[in-house]
Amino acid sequence: MTSTVLVLGGRSEIGLEVARGLAAEGRTIVLAARRSHDLDAQEDTLRAAGAGAVERVEFDADDLASHRPLLDDVAARFGPLDVIVTAFGILGDQERAERDAGHAVAVVHTDYVAHVSVLTHAANLLRKQASGTVVVFSSVAGVRVRRANYVYGSAKAGLDGFASGLADALAGSGVRLLLVRPGFVVGRMTEGMSPAPFSSTPPQVAKATLSALRSGRGEVWVPGVLRPVFAMMRLLPRALWRRLPR
Repeated sequence: MTSTVLVLGGRSEIGLEVARGLAAEGRTIVLAARRSHDLDAQEDTLRAAGAGAVERVEFDADDLASHRPLLDDVAARFGPLDVIVTAFGILGDQERAERDAGHAVAVVHTDYVAHVSVLTHAANLLRKQASGTVVVFSSVAGVRVRRANYVYGSAKAGLDGFASGLADALAGSGVRLLLVRPGFVVGRMTEGMSPAPFSSTPPQVAKATLSALRSGRGEVWVPGVLRPVFAMMRLLPRALWRRLPR
């Protein structure tokens, strides 16, 4: 039976690049996003990359009650699910979030709470299969939260911790979790912002993710140099740390 890849966040540049790499193996790719009817360009890209089939389903990450029915429906129609990629998220506006509690909560809801919900349901689904891999995109922004983007960073810190614990909980179940920690990614989400040191692009993040998937790794930093860099950054005095830019 042809295996299936589910991308939660079907418009994500990184998610699409990961799907394109997996499509070359003839898999069925299911793109889950709002306005799923408007994914023609993404579908064409995946078909050109060799996908056996491309399907679309409607997905609103912030609608927590819809998560389990969505996953059950995808598994019933297109399963078994080989890979589930959680590629949705928002950057938000830090300045606005400092003034507007509602905006701060919206960022945390999408980038953390919604992930907790969908990852819990995804893990339970894959446990029943006794197989499959979940790919979770964290960020170095959550490794040590900076003053310049602490709302987004705090959500990523929570997600990183949750995903790390979930990976341990899945040990021995036949299900694997791959945690990806990119640095600054030059793309739509960061358009107009000055790139940070050791920046990467969606294709570079996807390439590292695909390599880690195929090698069976549990986590990957993109680029790899960020791991020792942030090990040193943890030691910076807070008075210096708070002055660092995004």
